[in-house]
Amino acid sequence: MQHQNTEQYFDTAYLKLLSEQFPTSQAVYTEIINLQAILNLPKATEHFMSDVHGEAEAFEHILNNCSGVIRERVRALFRHELTATEQDDLCTLLYYPREKLSLLTKKDDAWYYNTLLQLVRIARHLSSVYTRSKVRKALPQTYAYIIDELLRASSIGEESRHDYHVHIIESIVATGSANDFIISLSELIKRLAVDHLHIVGDLFDRGAHADKIIDRLMVYHSLDIQWGNHDICWMGAAAGSDACIASVVRNNIRYNSYDLLERSYGISLRELALFAEKTYRADDAITPINKAIAVILFKLEGQVIKRSPDFAMMDRLFLDKMDISAGTVQIGNQTYDLITTDFPTIDFTDPYALSPEETTIMQGLRKSFRESERLQKHINFLYEHGSIYLTYNNNLLFHGCIPLHMYGSFRPVTCAGRHFAGKEYLDFCDRIARRAWHEHDQAALDWMWYLWCGKYSPLSGRVVKTFERSFIADKSSWTEPQDAYYNLTESSHVCERILEEFGLTGPHCHIINGHTPVKTIKGEKPLRAQGKLLVIDGGFCKAYHAKTGIAGYTLIASAHGMRIKAHRPFQGVAYALVNNADIESDDDSFELEDKPLKIANTDIGASIKERINSLYALLFAYRTGEIAEHTA
Repeated sequence: MQHQNTEQYFDTAYLKLLSEQFPTSQAVYTEIINLQAILNLPKATEHFMSDVHGEAEAFEHILNNCSGVIRERVRALFRHELTATEQDDLCTLLYYPREKLSLLTKKDDAWYYNTLLQLVRIARHLSSVYTRSKVRKALPQTYAYIIDELLRASSIGEESRHDYHVHIIESIVATGSANDFIISLSELIKRLAVDHLHIVGDLFDRGAHADKIIDRLMVYHSLDIQWGNHDICWMGAAAGSDACIASVVRNNIRYNSYDLLERSYGISLRELALFAEKTYRADDAITPINKAIAVILFKLEGQVIKRSPDFAMMDRLFLDKMDISAGTVQIGNQTYDLITTDFPTIDFTDPYALSPEETTIMQGLRKSFRESERLQKHINFLYEHGSIYLTYNNNLLFHGCIPLHMYGSFRPVTCAGRHFAGKEYLDFCDRIARRAWHEHDQAALDWMWYLWCGKYSPLSGRVVKTFERSFIADKSSWTEPQDAYYNLTESSHVCERILEEFGLTGPHCHIINGHTPVKTIKGEKPLRAQGKLLVIDGGFCKAYHAKTGIAGYTLIASAHGMRIKAHRPFQGVAYALVNNADIESDDDSFELEDKPLKIANTDIGASIKERINSLYALLFAYRTGEIAEHTA
């Protein structure tokens, strides 16, 4: 590595600040040596997941088994020492140490001793790819010193250190603290197995426990989130968008997830339910509460569309196209029969105005969403750790699409009177979402609704047919036209052009999406465009299992390459504890490295190299006398 003339790249003020941290040439040498050593460590393991959709129990298990990596390590280390059943016992203990320990009845001193030795071996194996400093930061504080000592492997012939480790473990067992150590070591192992987690959108809706998933992520050691369309709808609702609030409520009613709103977030639907029961017919094709929230939603959406000409969605206004006497609605050139004509709250002289009672209901819901302490905390977490898109280690991550013309160029979208396309458009979407959270202005709040369901939203990318699916039986009207992106990205050339737009070039760059379930049961594959596009929505949600044929994907990127694990349905924690049942996963490696990647090959490595260059510049400044060393 050449470092000549590095002083020209760093101004003196910066180098003086750096000299406060490294006051002597010796301090600079030491740090350069340390950073060069870090560059040569193996690249840490990243996991990518998407479209978890509230399936908390399956998600928790995937985190606990580290997408199957824990089982792989146990198999590799103990295949000649433990039976398959013993290996399964050890895996389940690692996944759920507290629960498994409470179930095991035969735990004598010998069992504790052997189990602790096995856990130390696994932890030692996984920690070998990290600096000691990073491992120490991951250690549980209560037992940090003891575990640190146990992780220092003894070489052949170092009998005294081996005896030292044996005595430590014997003391742990003798003092009755073995259970705590097993729990601590298990958590450390899981932390070391996965260095960083990427969530490529859609934590909310369908499943009932998005709140538990976010609670879990809030204590996860290292992660990022790319917002999905379902996430952005909740974010808009928490920020105060009435249209997003109505959409969230409708989704939770539709998926029978009342507990998430009422028990988890303290948002009562009682006023809406009472209004629905007294206002709408009970013997209709659609239940009163579903109809009540749908009508409110379509009125609010109409108001957003009318005051937002940039959205170009006037063709999605249907309340004024209904003919109640005929029981039909006009959509484009087609007339469809309605499944109901029971719309007592619609004033057809002003169909998009809320009735007084509907206005009161929305005021109450808005207050509840804005004042729910737990919801606000969760949404703030999504803002702090999330974004519309992310570039990370040669991968471009975003949930849905980048709007394209049918011939492949980036489609300009009108945003506040200006036209944005490609990366500029996604940057605008990120800014407007943050503005909605901090400023709560109507224009930004309206954009949150558009990002949830707009035709050219990068989180949606399709014409969402909520009205048709609610009030029309003819399923031909339900088809949702998609952006050209979803077909054009079957081409590697199109994917390469998108990657280049975000500054990513070369053979090992990828687009990683969620959003569109991969129907493996019909032969669809997550790997597309000759490996340039990875779609990792495998259907975690139980409602999608029949459609996808699996129960979720995890994409794994490690020093040795990339692979996708397709997961089978999870039968529950209780079943797993009693039967040592795991989520079975099919492994598909698709991009193997000739030589293991090192930290030098990553974004962190690029930052370290810049740091090294600045240190060489400081060293040059010391040598030339431009900056004096602080030797005293």
